[in-house]
Amino acid sequence: MRKLGFNLTGTAILLIFTSGGYSQASVRSVTVTPTAAVTIGSVQQFTANVAGSGSYSSAVTWSLAAPTGSALSPGTLTPAGLFTTPYPAPASVTITATSVQDSTKSASVVIPLSPPATSSGPALTVDAASQTHAISPYIYGMNAFNLASSVGKVAHITIDRFGGDATSRYNYLLDVTSSASDWYFENQTGATGKQDTSQFNAQVIADAAIGAKTIASVNVFGWVAKDGKSCSFPASLYPNQLAVDPHRACGDGQNANKTNITGNSPTDTSIAVGPSFAGDWVTYLAGKFGTAAHGGVAIYDLDNEPAWWDAVHRDVHPLPSTYDEVTNNGIAVARAIKAADPSAEVSGPVIDNWWNYFYSKKDMEAGWSASPCHQPWDNPTDRKAHDGIPLVEYYLRQFAAQQTNGKPRLLDYLDLHTYFVANYNGVSLGFGVAGDTGAQAARLNSTRVFWDPTYTDPSYLQPNYTTDVNFTSNCAVPAQSPQVIPMMQTWIKNDYPGTKTAITEYNWGGQESINGALAQADILGIFGSYALDVGTLWGAPNPTTQVPGLKAFQIYRNYDGNNSTFGNQALASTSANQGQLAVYGALRTSDNSYTIVVLNKTFGDLISSVSIAHHTASANETAKVYLYSNANLSNIVGQAPIAVSPPASGTTSTITTTFPAQSITLLVVP
Repeated sequence: MRKLGFNLTGTAILLIFTSGGYSQASVRSVTVTPTAAVTIGSVQQFTANVAGSGSYSSAVTWSLAAPTGSALSPGTLTPAGLFTTPYPAPASVTITATSVQDSTKSASVVIPLSPPATSSGPALTVDAASQTHAISPYIYGMNAFNLASSVGKVAHITIDRFGGDATSRYNYLLDVTSSASDWYFENQTGATGKQDTSQFNAQVIADAAIGAKTIASVNVFGWVAKDGKSCSFPASLYPNQLAVDPHRACGDGQNANKTNITGNSPTDTSIAVGPSFAGDWVTYLAGKFGTAAHGGVAIYDLDNEPAWWDAVHRDVHPLPSTYDEVTNNGIAVARAIKAADPSAEVSGPVIDNWWNYFYSKKDMEAGWSASPCHQPWDNPTDRKAHDGIPLVEYYLRQFAAQQTNGKPRLLDYLDLHTYFVANYNGVSLGFGVAGDTGAQAARLNSTRVFWDPTYTDPSYLQPNYTTDVNFTSNCAVPAQSPQVIPMMQTWIKNDYPGTKTAITEYNWGGQESINGALAQADILGIFGSYALDVGTLWGAPNPTTQVPGLKAFQIYRNYDGNNSTFGNQALASTSANQGQLAVYGALRTSDNSYTIVVLNKTFGDLISSVSIAHHTASANETAKVYLYSNANLSNIVGQAPIAVSPPASGTTSTITTTFPAQSITLLVVP
């Protein structure tokens, strides 16, 4: 058989030669099914039927479009025709299938998008008689040293961290740092290049102006920038690099074949420092702004993310971090800080990687290169040399050992970074936009990582050390429920009681959308409910393009524009289905009001009752209502008061209302 292809007057024709002669293969038509409305929050498989003659191709390409003039996303459509709805959604979308063989043959269907019908939501309960613990005011923080000053004021944040990769090598004497691998290993000047008017000092002043405390990051791994102009891999010395900054002729430190350049001198850009460098900085800051006890810098982070020192800072720290380096250097720096300002608090080890909680980076890299599994547990020589103790627990125990015979506590916070937002279609949802309703649902579901013993994620496997009770020699290791906050609290209870908890970096993405606002509001509610002590968002919301992210903070810190806040004493609060309606209650002791945040995580309106146990409403009692939803992304909108129904018997009052789709509702009683 032979095939001959022609194109006559724009029509694709395939002629197939058989023993009986030639037959024409052509596409006559394409149809698409189904054509019915799709409910927002769901997926729908579309099918194309291609009709033709001869041995034609039935393959099609799919396309998706919102109505002309609509600024709303149409959702997503896979190459196989699987459609996932958007939220917020246009009234309809157009789905088109086009023949691969003949692009002039296509079919389109206009699909209405319908919201789910209003339905009954899960029961919600807040127990006014069960004050579980004080809510730390410092969970409402950000990493905001490069942010517009309006953000901290509008969100009424309580604490502000000077942290991240670029702060590891900050030289306070010269107001300079290194951007490391984040930007061509270039040194940069902060604000002015002068100590007294430095970038960090400006942050302390700005924080004080809005009543926020400051967290500083101090160097632990031993190198800081020597000036504001050097770079580690100048193109003049290292030609033919993979990428070069055209403005400064500094390279990315990679050869054209993507291998790392090695052998550069750390002193080209940096100077070696020891613990006294941090101590001298604290002495200077206490002299300029007062000690921590008198309004000065409150907390000092012991560097940043040691799992990546040999990657981000490989120009000065080419070897992976170890148990001893992270722990012993951290203790030495903490001692210098406390000597300079005994009232200051210290936070560490500031680890961000799941595996680094349990193994050193030296172990991780050795495991990745070892058989049979090529996983961090495959060759953990560093952990074995430290009695098989997980790194975070070893760190806590070593700090605890320092506090003997009346010596001061050197570590006040167990500090972790928790970039544990879900992946969706193989991509992390952190820092990204809201995405389709599948991505949005995954984002909201993954806040369970902080507390839920039934939540697992394939990215976070059991540590699998040989002495673990659940150790397996099988390379297919099961996922482990992180339960991040309870896990931290258990470590502290077992290894260094009295240490507080801090999560100083996290980001769940979608901050331009109501979905991102819901995720952020849920996280703040979880932080308060589970007694976290410090929380600071990384990637503080842009006040122009990410207003919803700001509103999530405002619902707790400034819901009426007058700095009115969510309560400070957590109340036992439960939802029959936290995945549909999440509820967080707290008593505001300044006026004895009950403040209740309800999050509707679904794409449809839900009618539900909030039962306030041990609260007997007075006659005609009402609750103030504040709503944030997609209907008005610019403002938290006050609503008409809702009746608080007194009990027919007993002491449980109720509030019944409709919680709109993808919304945050704050109830203030009375």
